Amino acid sequence: MASHTDSTDPNAKPTPATQAGREGLDALLSRPGKALIGLDFDGTLAPIVADPEQARAHPDAVPALAALAPKVAAVAVVTGRPAGVAVRNGGFAGVPGLEHLVVLGHYGAERWEAVTGTVTAPAPHPGVAAARAELPGLLDRVGAWRGTWIEEKGGRAVAVHTRRATDPQAAFEALREPLTDLATRHGLVVEPGRMVLELRPPGMDKGVALLEYAREIGAGSVLYAGDDLGDLAAYTAVDKLRSAGTPGLLVCSGSDEVAELRERADVVVDGPAGVVRLLRGLAGRMR
Repeated sequence: MASHTDSTDPNAKPTPATQAGREGLDALLSRPGKALIGLDFDGTLAPIVADPEQARAHPDAVPALAALAPKVAAVAVVTGRPAGVAVRNGGFAGVPGLEHLVVLGHYGAERWEAVTGTVTAPAPHPGVAAARAELPGLLDRVGAWRGTWIEEKGGRAVAVHTRRATDPQAAFEALREPLTDLATRHGLVVEPGRMVLELRPPGMDKGVALLEYAREIGAGSVLYAGDDLGDLAAYTAVDKLRSAGTPGLLVCSGSDEVAELRERADVVVDGPAGVVRLLRGLAGRMR
């Protein structure tokens, strides 16, 4: 069981529940110049809101990152959102101290680097547009779930949200099978989340993105913080790095909606505010 830490002391040191977590934390603090800090966006740096377009980073997130980033090898925001949207909603561009921040958007299919201010990406998978065209008819056939809506993700993925539906869980369960069938027909996969079902190309997940970036920069230790089912792949990537000799720390931005993530984490904090306090505490202890 992960330890829970959410001290109001900005320099408080968390106490990971596992030996692997304690080794990961020690490596982060003793060799910060080799550390990679990986962070999900929604639910981790930004509070979950009913309309994802209105999601914004916690007001103290950017200052905390700016204090931490110059002391570590890299900070990477790993998100299912388009990279440009995460940059805009996070307020990451042009911030002193974040010159080498990287945003791995669309699960790593897009990459924004603060040093250039540009996004690089391959061509979108054609199955995304084809599936998107069929979604309105599919939602009508399944039933009139009031409040269910479609989120475009820059042509690289498409998501159906049920959080604002009359019965969010019932809508989620009713849509899961037909959306999986739709995705399969167009060469896509379905990624379930917190009252959202996302259709996207296979081989794209936060674990792949995190693992490839960690290897690219030669990370000597890795912290990853997330809050949702999509972050489990990143947790698995950290486990792979650990087994290969790279220490790692798993942080859960606490949510009762995703018990599996809490159970696998080394440290649990209370949402984005807790993540901010953790980042500040790390920055305060690094020299």
